Amino acid sequence: MKTHLNRREFIRGVSAAAAGFWLAPSGLWASAPPTAPVAVARCTAYGVDVMPTLATMFDQLGGLRRIVNGKTVTMKINVTGSPPEFFQGLPLGRTYWVNPQVLGSVIHLLGQAGARRIRVVESPTGSHLATLQEFLALAKWNPSDFSSAAPNVEFENTNWPGPSGKYVRFQVPGGGLLFPAYDMSRAYADCDVFVSLAKLKEHSTAGVTLSMKNCFGNTPTTIYGEGAGLDEPSKTPQGGRSMLHQGDRQPSRSSLPEIDPHSPRDPGYRVPRVTADLVAARPIHLAIIDGIESVAGGEGPWVQNFRTVRPGLLIAGTNCVTTDAVCTALMGFDPMAELGTAPFEHCTSTLKLAEQLGIGTRDLRRIEVRGLPIEKGRFDFRKA
Repeated sequence: MKTHLNRREFIRGVSAAAAGFWLAPSGLWASAPPTAPVAVARCTAYGVDVMPTLATMFDQLGGLRRIVNGKTVTMKINVTGSPPEFFQGLPLGRTYWVNPQVLGSVIHLLGQAGARRIRVVESPTGSHLATLQEFLALAKWNPSDFSSAAPNVEFENTNWPGPSGKYVRFQVPGGGLLFPAYDMSRAYADCDVFVSLAKLKEHSTAGVTLSMKNCFGNTPTTIYGEGAGLDEPSKTPQGGRSMLHQGDRQPSRSSLPEIDPHSPRDPGYRVPRVTADLVAARPIHLAIIDGIESVAGGEGPWVQNFRTVRPGLLIAGTNCVTTDAVCTALMGFDPMAELGTAPFEHCTSTLKLAEQLGIGTRDLRRIEVRGLPIEKGRFDFRKA
């Protein structure tokens, strides 16, 4: 497997920077971005096959025990929208939320692998509910099902700072693309292992929403929401993260403002850069993607041309960029695509930005796929 940039790749990278499409911080092109294997499996339905399929995939990645044994795990789940909107009468886990069976299976396997503490987190937009359990109950989920799946399972609404009452500032290495740092719940700092459990789906702003875009929701709406306080974080979450999408205002003054107040107000520019910033500042140790049943056309039923699909896939990896690159290919897209090409017709590629930050490679030639080959698992979202 190739581990260094060849001459043609180096020239291509330097030329792109020189053309001004995006200039990487000094020193980031000193070596090729890292790579890591990605496990892909066929799983056609939620049922008894989910847990053993995930277990096999984790073994293909070297085993969960080496990652989580004796450690505290924080797992960010993709349960977007507030309040939850049911589509065609289907359970949310069969459309645009990660499925509860996948979540429960992952929790159980983390516990079996020796995780000392498992914290399930999310920052619901526009929700005044104090706890994540209350939000999940709106989707007719029973949080006790997850609490019983392993010892020491907790839930936290990360719109709030946590028991300490103080948010943690996560600095972006290299200075950041849109913000130099992000203030977030202590739950994202007080862990040894960070897991992103996401859904395989398109996104109306970012092209695709996978393990990296899932982390856009790490940001608390008390600071980055429409109703965030001006000087200090608001006491309750109010509204979505429009300031990160459109830049219509700055976050609470207790946090740092964006680097360039004159940067484009275009969501297709801003959202991918915030996402890349966040996964650089709070690295993902394990990315898991639920693609058994999902949606195409966008991230939620508020998007035009939204529809259900059944890719029948599960994907996992220890590098978020390599994992999302494989997912992008499985969805029928080219992970090397540039702005203006599907799925990035109207946005910068988050994959490209994260690669340029040195987080991981999006080049399929440098990524080992274990289990189901891409060509056998490919499901064209645009044709479905």
